[in-house]
Amino acid sequence: MGLISRILPFLAIAATNVSSEQVILLDTTGEASLEWTRFPYGPQASTPGWVEESFTNFQKGINWRSYVVCDVAYNNVNNWLWTPFIDRGVANRIYIEIKFTIRDCSLFPGNALSCKETFSLLYYEFDAATREPPPWETDSYKLIGRIAAGDGRFNANSEVNINVEVKSIPVTKKGVYFAFRDQGACISLLAIKVYYITCPEVTINLLHHLPGSHHKFRPLPSDPDRERSHPHRASYGEAGFEPDFEKQTCNVCPPGKFKSEVGDNLCQPCPEHSKAPNSGFSECTCDNDYYRAPSDPKNMSCTQPPSAPQNLSLNFVDQSTVMLSWTPPDRLGDTVYRIKCDACTAGIVQYTPNAEIFNDTKVTITGLNAVTAYRFQVFAENGVSHLSTRTNPEYADLTVTTEASIVSSITNVRITSVKSSEITLIWEAPVVDGDVENEIETYEVRCFPRGDMDYSNSSSILTKDLTATFTGLMQRTEYGLQVRAKSKRGWGAYSPVIFKTTGQVFKTGNKELSYVGDDDGFRLQLVAGGIVAIVVVIAAAIVLTVVFLKSRSNDECNKKQPSDCDTLEYRNGEVHHNLDNPPIVATHTNVTTPLFTGIGGSSRTYIDPHTYEDPNQAVREFAREIDAGCITIEAIIGGGEFGDVCKGKLKMNGIDIDVAIKTLKAGSLEKSRNDFLTEASIMGQFEHPNVIFLQGVVTKSNPVMIITEYMENGSLEGGDQIESSHDHHRIYGEWVFGYVFKGE
Repeated sequence: MGLISRILPFLAIAATNVSSEQVILLDTTGEASLEWTRFPYGPQASTPGWVEESFTNFQKGINWRSYVVCDVAYNNVNNWLWTPFIDRGVANRIYIEIKFTIRDCSLFPGNALSCKETFSLLYYEFDAATREPPPWETDSYKLIGRIAAGDGRFNANSEVNINVEVKSIPVTKKGVYFAFRDQGACISLLAIKVYYITCPEVTINLLHHLPGSHHKFRPLPSDPDRERSHPHRASYGEAGFEPDFEKQTCNVCPPGKFKSEVGDNLCQPCPEHSKAPNSGFSECTCDNDYYRAPSDPKNMSCTQPPSAPQNLSLNFVDQSTVMLSWTPPDRLGDTVYRIKCDACTAGIVQYTPNAEIFNDTKVTITGLNAVTAYRFQVFAENGVSHLSTRTNPEYADLTVTTEASIVSSITNVRITSVKSSEITLIWEAPVVDGDVENEIETYEVRCFPRGDMDYSNSSSILTKDLTATFTGLMQRTEYGLQVRAKSKRGWGAYSPVIFKTTGQVFKTGNKELSYVGDDDGFRLQLVAGGIVAIVVVIAAAIVLTVVFLKSRSNDECNKKQPSDCDTLEYRNGEVHHNLDNPPIVATHTNVTTPLFTGIGGSSRTYIDPHTYEDPNQAVREFAREIDAGCITIEAIIGGGEFGDVCKGKLKMNGIDIDVAIKTLKAGSLEKSRNDFLTEASIMGQFEHPNVIFLQGVVTKSNPVMIITEYMENGSLEGGDQIESSHDHHRIYGEWVFGYVFKGE
C-alpha cells in the first residue's frame, strides 16, 4: 500500500494533459536597439567582429535588430557576443530560442582563410551576492552546444532560410548571461528569445500544486500558521515539509526538526549545536558562537572557530632564520594556520610553508636581520572563522631575537671629546677569524638620550673608521652610545651602552657665548693655564713652609708624652679608638661626612697599610663594611686597573645617596685583591673636602667593591668642565689645597 501511494501522484501527473504558458525574460524582436557587449570591438580590434544591424522583411512585417559576423578572411578568429544579465525570477529552468542564418563556405572560394558553418552557445550563472569571476571572463562560461544550420545554409542560388534552435538550461543562481562565440563563420543572429514555462494550478490526489515553473513546485510563503492550517496547499516535495503517505497529506516539520531538500524524505532532527525553535524550518540555526560554512551541508553540525595553537616554541634560531613549532588547538575542525610577523620586511622574509595559510604545525622563517627582535603570531582558523563576530581572534605569540652574525662584539669603546653639542668616541675592532665572510664591512654607531628605551629619538652613523663624532646634540644632556659591526653575514651585537653628558654654553655679560665643556674654549684654557702656573708657584712655597713647620712639630712631639701629641694614640702597639661602626651621614648638600673623626685633635698620623701582614686587617681598621644589599649599580662609567667603575646608589636610613662603585674583576689573583684592599685602606685615612671620600667597602660577598662619594664632574682630567671663569679660579685653588693636604 505504501509503495502504491508513493507512485500514484506521479502517475496521475503524467496522465493529465496540462497546458503551459511562457514567461518572457528577453525578446530582441521588440527592441529598438540592442548594444550588447562584444569582443573584439573598437578601432584597435584585429577583426571587425559582431556588428549590430536591422533585419527587415516588410512582406512578413519583420523589422528586427540583429547581429551579424563574417570574418572568414582572417586567421585565428575569436569573436564573442554577450547578452545582458537575465534575471531568472522564480524559474528553475530557462529556455533560449535562436533564429539565425549561416552562409555556405562555398560562397568564398579561395578567399576564406578560416571558414566554419557552426557557432558555439555558452552560458554563465551569476550571483552578485557571492564572490565569483566577472561575466567577461570567458573561462567561466559553460558550453551548451555547437549549433549548425542544418537545412538553413544558403548560397547565391538559394533563398534565405531562417533556422530556429531552442536550448534549455537549469538555473539556481540569481540570473544568467548567454554568450555566442564565432570562430570563422558567416552568421546572422536574427532574433533571440529567453523565457521559462509555467504550469497552471492543478489538484491531484489531494495535493494542491500552485502555478509555477516546470520541474519544481512553487512553495507557499514562509508562514507556519498558514501552513499548519492548510497543510494540503504545499507539495510534500518542498523543503520544510514531509509527506504522510498513509493520509495523503503534507505536514510541516515540527520544532526541533528540519528538511532542507526537495523530495519525499522525512524531516530529521537538528544536528549538534543547532536548533529549530519553530515549525517549518528548512535549515536549523546555529547556537551562539557556532557557525556553519556556506559550503557545508545543512545536516552538518555547527562548529566554532578553533582556539589558539598550543605550546608555541622556538626550535632553532641563528642570524637570519627562525624555526617555530606548535601543537594543534583544543577546538579543531578543518583547521589551517596563518602566521603574522610585526617586523618582517615584505618581499625579503620568506616562509616555509607559505605564510598565508597552511596545514603543518611548524614553519621556518628566513631572510631575517641579525640581532633583531621579532614577534610572531600564529592563528588557527577553519571554515567558519570568517563568520565569527569576535573582534580579537585567538592566537599564540612568541618574541624571538636573532643571533649576532659576528661572534665578537666591539670592545673598549671610550669617549675622547665632549663639547656642548658634540661627542666623539673611538673603539677597537672586534677579533674575527680569517674567514672572508667575517671581515668587517662597516660600523654603526648609535646615540640616544638616556631614558629613550625604544630608541625613537636615536641617531646613527655608518662609518668604516674606528671613530665617530655626533654633532647637533642638546646641551647638558646625558647620551648613551653603542657601536656594532657588520660583515657579509650580517650585523653583530651592540656594545654595552656608555653614557656621557654634554657641556653648556653661556653668556658673560654682553659678550659672545662662551663654552664650558671638555675641549672647547681654547682661549679659556690658556687663561686657566696661566692661573694654574701662578698658583703652583705659590703652592710650592706653602708646601715648603708646611713641611718645615711639620718637622719642627714632630721634633717637639717626640720630646713629649704620646698623649700630648695631636695624633692617634698607641698603647701596647694598638690603635685605641671607637670606630667599630662609624656612622655614614648624608647632608642636605649631598656631601657625605668623613668616615673618621679626629681623635685627640684635628689631625692624625697616616699609617701605611703595607705594614700590615694581612690587608684584610688593614681594611677593617680604616674602612666600614657595607652590606651589598644596600648597593644598587646603575651604569658603568669607566674602567680601572682592577675592574669596572660604576655609578650607583647607597641606601641608608631610607635615603638613596649617589656613589661611585669600583669593582674587583672576578677571578683576580690574590695580589690584585690585596692591592685593591690596600687602596681602600689608604683612602679611608683621608679627610678633606678636596679628597674623594670613602663610604665603605664590600668584602664579604662577590664582587668585592669600594664605595666612594660620586664626583659629578668626573675625574681630574675632565676638571675643566666648569661653568664660569670665577669657578675656574675657585676650583684651581681647591686643587692646590688638595695637593697641599696630600703632601701633609
